[in-house]
Amino acid sequence: MTASSAAPGAPLPVVLAGARGHGRWHVENIRRLQAQGLVRLVGICELTPLTEDEFGGELPEQSPDLGALLDSTGARAAVICTPIPTHTALALTAAERGVHLLLEKPPAPSYAAFRRMADGIAAAGVACQIGFQSLGSHAVAAIRDLIAGGAVGRVTGVGGAGAWVRPEAYFRRAPWAGRRRLDGVDVVDGALTNPLAHAVATALALAGSTRAEDVAGIETELLRANAIESDDTSCVRVTTAQGGSVTVAATLCAERAGEPYVVVHGTSGRITFWYKQDRVLLQRADHGPEELRFGRTDLLENLVAHLRDGSPLLVTPDDTGAFMQVVEAIRTAPDPAPLPDDAWHRVPGEDRRVVPGVDALVAAAAERLSLYSELGAPWARPAHHRLPKEVSTR
Repeated sequence: MTASSAAPGAPLPVVLAGARGHGRWHVENIRRLQAQGLVRLVGICELTPLTEDEFGGELPEQSPDLGALLDSTGARAAVICTPIPTHTALALTAAERGVHLLLEKPPAPSYAAFRRMADGIAAAGVACQIGFQSLGSHAVAAIRDLIAGGAVGRVTGVGGAGAWVRPEAYFRRAPWAGRRRLDGVDVVDGALTNPLAHAVATALALAGSTRAEDVAGIETELLRANAIESDDTSCVRVTTAQGGSVTVAATLCAERAGEPYVVVHGTSGRITFWYKQDRVLLQRADHGPEELRFGRTDLLENLVAHLRDGSPLLVTPDDTGAFMQVVEAIRTAPDPAPLPDDAWHRVPGEDRRVVPGVDALVAAAAERLSLYSELGAPWARPAHHRLPKEVSTR
């Protein structure tokens, strides 16, 4: 069976590229959808083959060569969960064979690589979903409806906050972890571009500014407490083409692990969205607070529905263009500044570095739409300003 001739209603044959690390989540999700008769895992692409013990059962066909695996299995879709620098080449390998895609975030390490990937996919006529799972939350459409209905008055800006803890071992989990470049190739791993990328993408989505042309300017402040190349404590402010402001602050050196969130500020209220929990708090003038909970649509399930009945894709490549403008701004910014030795300390017995006071700074940045330097952080340097070059809107 070729990539373009799978029987209607039959389980969609899927290959998974990258089944270790975060790829284990995709293995379990594919199993869940397989039990529902929606997909069938026909191949795993890994440089080092999985064992049955590792996989937890009988293995499908394996190969380190994605193109050869797609050819031999007749897969109609590929889930790509591999190191960031490999995304573009692997996505194009699939697209050239007419194979549809679920591509993990961030979609590419540079805007040029993203554009090459998106244009190649469009030319091939295949469907591509980018793996921002938070954008599958039904809360996103509900919040947009609240905004459009004037629930919080005129929107004055959108903030995002992510205060996470990560051990030093987190930055040693893979050769590309904590790197801006590896062997001369862009990686652009960092708090805002990888672990807390959902905060950036979700804030842009709630601001109605998801496409590349929706971005008018970007300011970044990139810092690090850990002995890495990339940022672990950073913030970004996006000025949108409509004149709005989206400010997101993140750290992997929090005092305590917090639940990341995005907050829509309005002239007569606010909407807070804890995007991992699909939980929303609506606060507005002359009303008591309302807490709302929502379901979410799985992105691979949505891709299957798109291929079966034309359901709209939730996260197309072009819907991540503004996020990729942020990635590009971070890629081209000066290398993250190391925090002074007195600005952080190790937590005894926990193998992690903490920046005292950073939890409050992250929250204040989302609240006030301000950068760390504007909030008086003694270790923050003034923002690096960037106006994006003209971008393709194809």
